Amino acid sequence: MKLWEGRFAQGTAQDADAFNECLSFDKKLYKQDIQGSLAHAFMLGECGIITKEESNLIQEGLRSVLNDIENGTLAVEGYEDIHSFVESNLVKRIGDTGKKLHTARSRNDQVATDFRLYIMDSIERVKAALVRMIEVLLQKSKDAVDYIMPGYTHLRKAQPINGGQFFNAYSEMFLRDLERLSDCKKRTSVMPLGSGALAGTSYPINREITREKLGFSRISQNSLDAVSDRDFVAEYLFDLSMISTHLSRLCEDTILYTATEFGFWEMPDAYSTGSSIMPQKKNPDISELVRGKTGRVYGHLMGILTVIKGIPLAYNKDLQEDKEGVFDAEKTVLDCLTIYANMLSAITLNTERMAVAAEEDFTCATDVADYLAKKGLPFRTAHGVTGKLVRYCLDNQTTLDKVPMTVYKDMHELFDEDILRIVKAPHSADERNSVGGSSKQMAQNGIASIEERLALLK
Repeated sequence: MKLWEGRFAQGTAQDADAFNECLSFDKKLYKQDIQGSLAHAFMLGECGIITKEESNLIQEGLRSVLNDIENGTLAVEGYEDIHSFVESNLVKRIGDTGKKLHTARSRNDQVATDFRLYIMDSIERVKAALVRMIEVLLQKSKDAVDYIMPGYTHLRKAQPINGGQFFNAYSEMFLRDLERLSDCKKRTSVMPLGSGALAGTSYPINREITREKLGFSRISQNSLDAVSDRDFVAEYLFDLSMISTHLSRLCEDTILYTATEFGFWEMPDAYSTGSSIMPQKKNPDISELVRGKTGRVYGHLMGILTVIKGIPLAYNKDLQEDKEGVFDAEKTVLDCLTIYANMLSAITLNTERMAVAAEEDFTCATDVADYLAKKGLPFRTAHGVTGKLVRYCLDNQTTLDKVPMTVYKDMHELFDEDILRIVKAPHSADERNSVGGSSKQMAQNGIASIEERLALLK
């Protein structure tokens, strides 16, 4: 029998039951549902709404249900939802006293509480995977901090940079993701239990007791909002989407830098695949799959935004659609972070190729313009002079460090012999000593800063 069947003259149709059920996916919430019920039963006893003996009996029964689910002797099946499953099995074990558990609450505030508890736990799982990812990136930064590579804009070589600075850039992205998750948890940690179906309850409950037992930071302040709020779901899915975005960018760099045309990194065989027709191929399938799964996570964000955009106060059944997207997005992001951290840790750096590439395509041209500007020439004028030098090199198939001094002098009288040292890629990278810049010292400072902030966010 369903928990709500008393008002109906006939049972629901079989196809309606199948369409309406959610146990097939909300059974993932069994721990949180029992956790919330334990706290609720304790509070009912403390407030004298049921006797202490009844409260203790209910709690004992709930623990036995949890134990049997976890040891595999009780299959979660056969009911409309996880709440019905838990309550019905409780009643089977302790009799009619179990029916008192639902006093002063509704499935509306119950499911909102369960899902907030689940997402708070989920946030910690994703944070742990992000921490591992950042730790791998930090090790890569330390491996690369003694080497230079070309930095790009518009996927064209721009200026030489420190190899450690490159990996630090991704650490910064994932640190922001950690911060966002921590902020999301603050807004998720608001307890709806006690809001009833939508209007609160006439029973003399003490919501502070329940809040403390469940570990929430605050109590919801409006029962209409509490049972229908899914902002925290949308925010969490946005945070997962941003993590996927940053992973996807790293995938793209990995695909490019492990390609023969770049050759900066070597992809380990253990994380590569071949071709069924071309024997020579070594394909970056892991990176491509992770990049592709980004769209899947985005889809779940758009799904929940669409669900909640037109819902009138208060609870509506549309909100049953809030869970499957979260479950799938969480698994997708956790899988992607885990395999990418493993793969990235096994990638090796071709530092010689990186260094050669950093010297190519006039990456030190900006240093020439800066050289003149530091001697008093307006930068825009210096930019023009340098452009003519680059044109000379293109016409004569040479490079800035091989241009004769006579040509430099013809271009502008401010040039002196030291310009030939300025236009070397290692010098160029290491001169950029502003905070966050491409010098080795700044890259090392960045590593130390990331480690410090990471320790605070763990």
